[in-house]
Amino acid sequence: MMKKSGFTLVEMLLYMAILSVILFALSSFAFMSFQSRIKNQTIAEVEQQGNQIMDIILQTVRNSAAINSPAVQASGTSLSVNTYFGATTPTVFALSGSNIQMTEGAGSAVNLTGGRVAASVVSFSNLSESGAPGMVRAQFTLTYINNAGTNEYDFNKTFYGTASLRWP
Repeated sequence: MMKKSGFTLVEMLLYMAILSVILFALSSFAFMSFQSRIKNQTIAEVEQQGNQIMDIILQTVRNSAAINSPAVQASGTSLSVNTYFGATTPTVFALSGSNIQMTEGAGSAVNLTGGRVAASVVSFSNLSESGAPGMVRAQFTLTYINNAGTNEYDFNKTFYGTASLRWP
């Protein structure tokens, strides 16, 4: 009697089960990697814009001649400083809608936030004391705009910074 070569039904089911488990594990890993990459890009976008905006605000304060508003030992939703250059005086930072804007002198307001993040809870505190150069603390929150409504696009961060005017 001649033996036929080939797979039995049990062997075929066993191979298919093993292959299914391997494919499921690989696809799960690929999906998790994709979600992780999106989350990292979301965080990087918020961090990059927030750090850049804070650097602009603090550098402007450091290079300013005087703080116009908020008043000494007070807080406000906008910051106005006098610069050493007439064309950029006053320089004002304020929240407009969901954008942090900067206006220099009589120029037009420029959005400092990009289209993928929304700003909120903007606060400036004048921490100045007599006999010392003016000091400002800035605070704002940036939130990634989650049009997809998925978890990996949810991220917000509050940024804090303090700067003092330089002595003339």
